[in-house]
Amino acid sequence: MTMQPLDTATAESLLAFWREAGVDACYEDAPVDRTHVLPPPALKAVAKATAAVTPIVDPSDAIGEARRLAAGADSLEALATAAATFKGCPLHEMGAGGAVFGRGAADARLLIVGEAPSLEDDAQGEAFVGPAGRLLDRMLAEAELAGQAYLVNTVFWRPPGGRPPSPAEQAACAPFVDRAFALLQPKAVLVLGAAAARSVLGAEEGIMRLRGQWRDWRLAEGGLSAPAIATLHPAFLLKQPMAKKQAWADMLALAAKLNGTSR
Repeated sequence: MTMQPLDTATAESLLAFWREAGVDACYEDAPVDRTHVLPPPALKAVAKATAAVTPIVDPSDAIGEARRLAAGADSLEALATAAATFKGCPLHEMGAGGAVFGRGAADARLLIVGEAPSLEDDAQGEAFVGPAGRLLDRMLAEAELAGQAYLVNTVFWRPPGGRPPSPAEQAACAPFVDRAFALLQPKAVLVLGAAAARSVLGAEEGIMRLRGQWRDWRLAEGGLSAPAIATLHPAFLLKQPMAKKQAWADMLALAAKLNGTSR
């Protein structure tokens, strides 16, 4: 069978996909037989070496440490510094460039919670600076909400290959997100994507069913609460432009909610 050559656009799209998946080289100096199965002694050696460089952290200990660090922060700037020193999230040791916490107004009326830092966020050390973040900024500006939001993710280190964060990874970082909510006391919360809705709202529905619905985000301690609405993640909108109409409807509902309340 004769293989047809890829056109330039298709080749670029394929290369971009592999880059996002974590592939950083096309070939090595020598061929590698990746079909070979390691014998049991070799598997044990690999496991032993991995354990030596990646200590196992008890999840309850990690969450307790996160709560202690978050509770000691009296400003968003201090909270970001505390999050950067946190070692209890498994993602901390998985190759990310560093902690990426959040950005935005310290007196924001709106708290936006995304899923995880993007490739560009990780490279620049700032949240929501990639194509998805720029799309979100444009949507906020069109809805007359520019400068009124603080943006944070459910985890602060980019997962390998850009995969969604796991519930355990989100749980480890949740005390910092909760503390951001407590410090801001926003009038409304916008949740981006299924993984963020799972962490923040405890949602089990898919994002297509959940989006556009108002729910109450209430902290377990302190009695703080705010109306929260979930919508499609801007990264998804870049891949599926036809879904922008639904996300825009959610953004307009959010703007109406904020404009109908006083600070």
